[in-house]
Amino acid sequence: MVLAPNTYDAEPIPEAARAEIDRLLSSGDLFRYTAPSDAPVTLLEQDFADFMGVKYALAVSSCSAALFLSLRALDLPFGAKVLIPGFTFAAVPSAVVHANCLPVLVEVGENYRIDLADFEAKLPEADAVIISHMRGHTSDMDAIMALCDAADVPVIEDAAHSLGTLWRDRKIGTIGRVGCFSFQSYKLVNAGEGGILITDDADLVARAVIMSGAYEHNWKKHPVLHEAFARWQNELPLYNLRMQNLSAAVIRPQLAEVARRVRDGRANHDYVAAALNSSPWLHVPDPLTPETRAPDSIQFNLMGFDSDGEAKAFAKAAEARGVKVQVFGLSTDNARAFWNWRFIPGEVPELPQTRAMLMRACDVRLPARLSREELDVIIDALLSAAEDIKGQPRAYGT
Repeated sequence: MVLAPNTYDAEPIPEAARAEIDRLLSSGDLFRYTAPSDAPVTLLEQDFADFMGVKYALAVSSCSAALFLSLRALDLPFGAKVLIPGFTFAAVPSAVVHANCLPVLVEVGENYRIDLADFEAKLPEADAVIISHMRGHTSDMDAIMALCDAADVPVIEDAAHSLGTLWRDRKIGTIGRVGCFSFQSYKLVNAGEGGILITDDADLVARAVIMSGAYEHNWKKHPVLHEAFARWQNELPLYNLRMQNLSAAVIRPQLAEVARRVRDGRANHDYVAAALNSSPWLHVPDPLTPETRAPDSIQFNLMGFDSDGEAKAFAKAAEARGVKVQVFGLSTDNARAFWNWRFIPGEVPELPQTRAMLMRACDVRLPARLSREELDVIIDALLSAAEDIKGQPRAYGT
């Protein structure tokens, strides 16, 4: 009998990291700017820029730090309005507020993607846009970029959940002015904490490098256009959001694992999605046609669950079978429910479409390392929990 899997532990750190970690621990050389060249953080930035096919990368302490620095590097005015999806993690509006800007929330549909009509209606008031590819779901980037380019509004991609995702064969994170990624433990590449921003804009990355904490002339250790730094020396605040060398040593060998993790994660997701869609009570939305996803979790909607009590009972029944289900809008103090972002100035916005989606949208982790037998346990738990509540015989496995 296969037990319900632990879906929270990450894969082991590759052995290739061990020698470099031991060298760093022996030397005590953990600060990215101590070495004159080829510090692990510098090498990570070069590796990641090459991996993504962009000119510049800046490794920092978190994806939140990358979003914050991106906004500050755009040199937006105080109180600038930044459009963000109503379905994202609280760190995104927090980064906007931290950058002295005002988040403007946009409706999200049942497929977890930006509602383009609401986006277009709110774009005229925006100074910048953050597109959160929340849980790896890509909104219509063709339409979004056409609208933003026409309005001359810069786009930041929050690609924390989208390393390895493609849009028309173009890597997510390379479509907007800046792309921001996470190396937090639940992401595709795990450093415990950490983030990175990428761009082809030399002046923007120069400002971000200085503000990240490249004090005095440490910016000279970045292999970017040094003439872009000259006009910003001592003109910008230092926020000290640097990555340290141990994190980079943990991350670098994992880049070689991304393709395999993407392949296995997508196979796991699609296998489970097909099974859940056999139930009249569970629905996994289809990807958009140009999108090639890189998921390490699955989201699905409860269909015909007429009360919050039924939805909560479903989650409880699944948990009793060893599978943790998060119903975004029904989990206490959930950081992905926009009405809990009470730090945003003003009244909580009315986003009825997004609210309705969150009240029935479910989230289950599916790490790439899971076996088919473990996936079958998850499938059976979810289908059985739905049957417990709604009493409908299952099609899957018959």
